Amino acid sequence: MFGIGMPELLLILGLALIVLGPKKLPELAKTLGKGLAEFRRATDELKDEFRKVEADLDEPPPPAEPLPTDPQPAQSADTPQTDVNPDATEKK
Repeated sequence: MFGIGMPELLLILGLALIVLGPKKLPELAKTLGKGLAEFRRATDELKDEFRKVEADLDEPPPPAEPLPTDPQPAQSADTPQTDVNPDATEKK
């Protein structure tokens, strides 16, 4: 935690107890805890907003216009195929 070991943390807490006294230290810890919780909520909301914006940017845009249709309808497999050249059948 921030490069502070257990001995350093105990020294800081002991000095805070001596300087602030046993009556003020719990109030200070409570206030500090509430402040850290509020900071955490604010950063979580900001992260969620960034994720929503990123998801919106990842979605592909809708197509602008539909593609033009083919002027000749395609033949389905159910309809028999006819010769393209009608003269080819007459020469037989």
